[in-house]
Amino acid sequence: MLVPKVASSSPVLSDPVLKRAIGFLPVALYTDAQHAIAGTAESSAAAWASVSSASDDVQGLLNSGLSVAVFESTDSLPTTISDTARIALRYAATEDYVQSIDAAITDGITRAGAVIISLTAEQITQATTVSEDGSSLLSRLSKAAEQRLLGPSGPVRVLVENSTGESANSWTLQLLESVAFAGADAIVSADQLSLSPAAPEPQLPLAQAFAAASNLKSDRSDGLFTTVVVDEQRVCLGVVYSSLESIAAALESGEGVYWSRRRGLWRKGITSGATQTLLSINIDCDSDALCFRVHQSGAGFCHYNTRTCFGPATGISQLAQVVEERKQNAPEGSYTKRLFDDAQLLRAKILEEAAELADATEKSDVAFEAADLLYFAMVKCAAHGVTLADIERSLDLKHQKVVRRPGNAKPQWAKATAQHEPAPAADAVRTSILSADIRPAQPGEQIRMRVYAADELSKEEHDALLQRPIIDSEEIMRRVRPIVDAVRANGDAAVLEFTQKFDRVKMDEVVIRAPFEVPQLPDHVRAAIDQAYANVRKFHAAQLGEDTCVETMPGIKCSRFSRAIERVGLYVPGGSAVLPSSALMLGVPAQVAGCREIVLATPPRPDGTIVPEVLYVAHKVGATAIVKAGGAQAIAAMAYGTETVPKVDKICGPGNQYVTAAKMLAQNDTAAMIAIDMPAGPSEVLVVADATSNPAYVASDLLSQAEHGPDSQVVLLAVGLTGAQLAAIEQEVHEQASRLPRVAVVRQSIPKSYCLCVSSMAEAMEFSNAYGPEHLILQNDRANEYLDQVINAGSVFVGSYSPESCGDYASGTNHTLPTYGFSKMYSGVNTGTFLKHITAQELTREGLANIGQTVMTLAEVEELEAHRNAVAIRLRDL
Repeated sequence: MLVPKVASSSPVLSDPVLKRAIGFLPVALYTDAQHAIAGTAESSAAAWASVSSASDDVQGLLNSGLSVAVFESTDSLPTTISDTARIALRYAATEDYVQSIDAAITDGITRAGAVIISLTAEQITQATTVSEDGSSLLSRLSKAAEQRLLGPSGPVRVLVENSTGESANSWTLQLLESVAFAGADAIVSADQLSLSPAAPEPQLPLAQAFAAASNLKSDRSDGLFTTVVVDEQRVCLGVVYSSLESIAAALESGEGVYWSRRRGLWRKGITSGATQTLLSINIDCDSDALCFRVHQSGAGFCHYNTRTCFGPATGISQLAQVVEERKQNAPEGSYTKRLFDDAQLLRAKILEEAAELADATEKSDVAFEAADLLYFAMVKCAAHGVTLADIERSLDLKHQKVVRRPGNAKPQWAKATAQHEPAPAADAVRTSILSADIRPAQPGEQIRMRVYAADELSKEEHDALLQRPIIDSEEIMRRVRPIVDAVRANGDAAVLEFTQKFDRVKMDEVVIRAPFEVPQLPDHVRAAIDQAYANVRKFHAAQLGEDTCVETMPGIKCSRFSRAIERVGLYVPGGSAVLPSSALMLGVPAQVAGCREIVLATPPRPDGTIVPEVLYVAHKVGATAIVKAGGAQAIAAMAYGTETVPKVDKICGPGNQYVTAAKMLAQNDTAAMIAIDMPAGPSEVLVVADATSNPAYVASDLLSQAEHGPDSQVVLLAVGLTGAQLAAIEQEVHEQASRLPRVAVVRQSIPKSYCLCVSSMAEAMEFSNAYGPEHLILQNDRANEYLDQVINAGSVFVGSYSPESCGDYASGTNHTLPTYGFSKMYSGVNTGTFLKHITAQELTREGLANIGQTVMTLAEVEELEAHRNAVAIRLRDL
């Protein structure tokens, strides 16, 4: 993507046409933050600006409309900015540009939502040179960045800045294309851009630079680009085509200009009057389609005089269109005309409808009153020349604020609401705890759990606390099923395709087989893995039981013996992450059980290799093959087998919702003949604390789960704690959380979590058993005395010096545990997970004589004559 850079002294600022054209692009980078903020009022481009954490009020700039603050990589980032998508780090040009790129991979993409690499033109050429494996140094950085998703903001972005010469006017179209091919964006000085298609070097035509830097390509024989045209609300108006010539004309004129396959350059609505004012131009994720966002005038986009080519407008878009038309053409004496002419009437109606909406309680009434209020609000907006685009721009600015107002009502409205409060009905149902307004903690606010007193809750509220978040399994299954079907049908080719699509890794092979080439690990890392391996193996080896043999009657011997499941698949999440512990927790019990074939699946790194630590563990546990794939495609490959992936009999291991869905699909398909370890949900912990507990230890245990993800389930049962004792834990949670690198995650998960105050350990254990946590931590002096009261839990951590982290890594127990309340009927992974038990019976002549009549009688009761005869025919020979 092309990112124009506008300097504070740039001539572009005094060229209104070129300045407007740059504002149509998705992003503009300013050297002066105030110019950037001013630009947000004049264009739709996201405004980035260079800042200094030492001298700038960065938080104030972000609250004022700055989209992204650009820091030097050596800066210490403000702790008040928890949203890393709002931060970019610039790595200055150095002679050792490889070191700068490596630093961006290891440091930048973990701290910021974007990294900017300053390189000379020569360095850019070197960094984008493709090696034999099909990658370049810059593409490896881009792929590593793509692995780090920022929620709705998408992956971390990589931008390249040309630092050659003082004016940095050394970009060429070919250089822009090479950077785009490597998956990065190009920062180009706005002074080097021109609206003239025949601009002399070193000037770059804006349309051509945009296309080159976006890697824009056409899949059509005529070379035209499919173009989706949308309005301010991104409602699709129609589909057209564009060319470089029409893009240039649109940018220069600020109007909807496209390319007609019959007439050539097409200025939309020039004859009918249904013209378009251009708002922005963007490109899709595959770089083969454009999106023009426009303000549509006149009857509409379609030549049939409808708002869209797919029919008339609906909803808010239609309302805005109708109100605007009536503002111009409302007949005298009409109600709409009165509203436009009588400001007091309009104000009264807005207040009236707002009050009716505030008082509505039924779903249909709320929708009806909200629609009325929206109508009068849109009349107010139209009367003052405010469009939906203006409203959306204001909403976007509010959304971007780093710190928001508390949100309390103004005194006059708070007082009026209190006076208007209706008396509760006699049979009113108390509001459910789960319907409470829960929002993430904002920077500057205390990070705290919700607190409830058990003796103040209704039965419904108490039961609500036992519930987990509802997972839309049908939607997830709908997405996963095509992946599983494709792998089943197309084997390795499908696995390679999905790995390139989802993990952005292009490979030639899916499987590597033992013996593995294990890279050299740092001594302390190898020693830590070896120690963890020894402890986990010792504990799981102790779980191997003796065979059973019992003489139930004289002459009748019954026995039971175990056999290892022959072929097992172990899923180890990861990719760019390093998760040797998951490989240990799955591989060691499979090895101890004696599984003949151990297939480990894990996502590859951006270069197509396996994380060295995981590779080392695979070697230690005797894995026979490693599948270089993750997600649903890896599960499907092991469940059904492919040309190179061995089919397994059982699949174990944690993963996200898509991995779990693929495991469930395969298990339910009789053609796969596959078993799985257990269903899975978000990670969770329940901590029981009393007056003897250390507040700092309690907080650390809560946070060790809360940092896993926004949906982590964290529960504290406070047994007989005073207000001061509970406040001490809350303070520790806030202080420790604020120091965590993943504080942004904790700000989301902790407010969703809760503390339940109970009066006794008996009450605490009763609640815990009803909840069935994945991890149960008993944080008190006599914790071991309550171990025999535990009925439902994945794993228990007993006493103050038993943090969950030890079980996660190296104490010896397994960390692959049932979540989501499944501990009520499932065990965690253990040696028995990889075993099956077979029974045998041996009867002598005496034994058959002793039991024969019993068997024949029961067979007659069930009317199974062949069963009876199988005994009778033998008894006759005795």
